[in-house]
Amino acid sequence: MKIAYVVPYVPNKIRTRPYNLIASLTALGHEVDVFTVVSSDLDVADAESLKTRCCNVYYQHQPVWQSLLNSAMAVPSRKPLQSVYSWHPKLAAQLKSKLNSTVYDIVHVEHLRGSRYGEFLKSKFPAVPVVWDSVDCISHLFKQAASQSLNFFGKFVTRFELPRTKKTEGNLICQFDHVLVTSASERNALLELIPRGKSASSISVLPNGVDLDYFYPNFEYQRDADMIVFSGKMSYHANISMVKYLVTEIMPRIWRKHPATRLYIVGKDPSPDIKELTSNPLITVTGTVEDIRPFLWRATASVVPLLYGVGIQNKILEAMATGTPVVTTPRALAALRVQPGKELLAANDPNEFSRAVLQLIEDRNLQRQISDSGLNYVKAYHSWNSIASQLENIYQQHLN
Repeated sequence: MKIAYVVPYVPNKIRTRPYNLIASLTALGHEVDVFTVVSSDLDVADAESLKTRCCNVYYQHQPVWQSLLNSAMAVPSRKPLQSVYSWHPKLAAQLKSKLNSTVYDIVHVEHLRGSRYGEFLKSKFPAVPVVWDSVDCISHLFKQAASQSLNFFGKFVTRFELPRTKKTEGNLICQFDHVLVTSASERNALLELIPRGKSASSISVLPNGVDLDYFYPNFEYQRDADMIVFSGKMSYHANISMVKYLVTEIMPRIWRKHPATRLYIVGKDPSPDIKELTSNPLITVTGTVEDIRPFLWRATASVVPLLYGVGIQNKILEAMATGTPVVTTPRALAALRVQPGKELLAANDPNEFSRAVLQLIEDRNLQRQISDSGLNYVKAYHSWNSIASQLENIYQQHLN
């Protein structure tokens, strides 16, 4: 198959879903051309590097100020700001030109931010099948964030965006040939948005995976009983809320029983209030790191106290793949097939959560059991190669 893959941010090892799907589809023998926008020198380097994993990468430069201007101009309209954030007329023109000159079997468009490109292509080339990977139901995320976010700006923006996003997502799932999401709960949330009198396209669950060649147990590193880790992009409102909850509600309970415990907050672009947490000598905020794996290999536990969120938490899969025991909240389990107490530990409140972390710190046998079971789980259910094969079968349904 020849595939045009439209993604509104440059795929890389952090933006793991498009990066690994593109690489795995190429490994299966398909010709994948990627269309995207870049906003920095690092994006350009990632786009150039991606060329080794697919046929062609076409990109247009779009500085962040231009994306913000796109969103500002959408404020008076009824469009979600995210739906126009990554819109670039030159990339749309380039897509149109390539589809005029090249026969693509299918077009794959990712995320709400990429949806406008999908709508544009569907209006110009109605016979070309377009698969929209919604990834998650963004309005479902915003609904949770509007009431539960501990970040004022995140709460304000999500409340503003929620009604726009609900209406747009409800229409989008009726426009494309096929829709993808990462979990059954996201599929159900999207189906609740269908406008009266319309019918949704087929919606398939295509879970996230983990790169098992990159994330693996490394026994050259020794587990540090005094070290736990939280990982994620630290400008993201859901991660900010998690860390604040972790530091204010959970860590004091852990420190009362195990005062030497050190918390590492690992991820790019920490907000000012997250940076301020380093006033506590037991908390380290790393900012951007070249490699997350050494932190996972050394940690006794990866903690994910999810307050709100959608889809699959990649940080959970990555920790499991490195053999790092995970402690999370039941909300994170909806998108997984795990058994709490076997592949990971789940806790409802700060008291339970702190007890679970302390169990792992104090019980090496429990550490090994959770580590081994978690690793076996991701190997069985979250290999990118098997997920790409599922996507290949979905594409086949829509070939002319």
